Amino acid sequence: MATISSLFFVPWILLRILLTPIPDTVQEQVDDSIGYKLDGVIVYVDQAGKPPEFYAAGWQDRKKKIPADPKALFKIASISKLYVAVAVAKLVNDKQLSLDKTLAEYLPELAGRIENADKITLRMMVQHRSGIPNYTDYPGFWEKDYSKSIEKSLGLILDTPAEFAPDKKYRYSNTNYLLIGEILDKTLGYSHHQFSKKEILMPLGLNNTYSLLSEVDLEDVMSGYDVSYDGDLKPNDFISPAGSMVATAAE
Repeated sequence: MATISSLFFVPWILLRILLTPIPDTVQEQVDDSIGYKLDGVIVYVDQAGKPPEFYAAGWQDRKKKIPADPKALFKIASISKLYVAVAVAKLVNDKQLSLDKTLAEYLPELAGRIENADKITLRMMVQHRSGIPNYTDYPGFWEKDYSKSIEKSLGLILDTPAEFAPDKKYRYSNTNYLLIGEILDKTLGYSHHQFSKKEILMPLGLNNTYSLLSEVDLEDVMSGYDVSYDGDLKPNDFISPAGSMVATAAE
């Protein structure tokens, strides 16, 4: 429970941000952001009727002293879910999937392993209304490299209680999209990553958007840092469809 003092305490860095006047130009704002313990920042501005603008400050790789490059690749994390949802919509439109079929119908091996699998529909998983626990909430998930294995990640929530009855609440859960990826692969008969590339990325001209970190040169990827971790998080591969993709700021 929060104490009275903690309820009114404002971290000094936040207070500094609130009290400091906003710089006049975008580049000045980007440069200024480095003073708030951000190692590297890239901003892409695309306004109708104007050419795109890129702004960068700080490092692409802090250790190697490589400056931030506007064309660098990023891990786009849960933005990946948007592409998975589009893949679902396309297959629903093609009558290959139904939003109202249940998880147990799509993946019968999970009936009895995921509570309410016979009531949870594809629609509920897409909308985060399934009640299936979020595997990334498992204690020690990030430290134990579960992110590199779909099977190990899914295993964390098997035979565990549902968080709520299907369609009764909203709660964000990466497990929903891990399972949707499995449904897509089974329905297609091949990797949904291939489907997304052929049916979504290529038609849209997204030539610098990739399904997996393994598809790109790590040297082209922006480094990632966290105050609780001493190294570069860039090499840590997250292969789940819940957040595996890589792209540029422009895309």
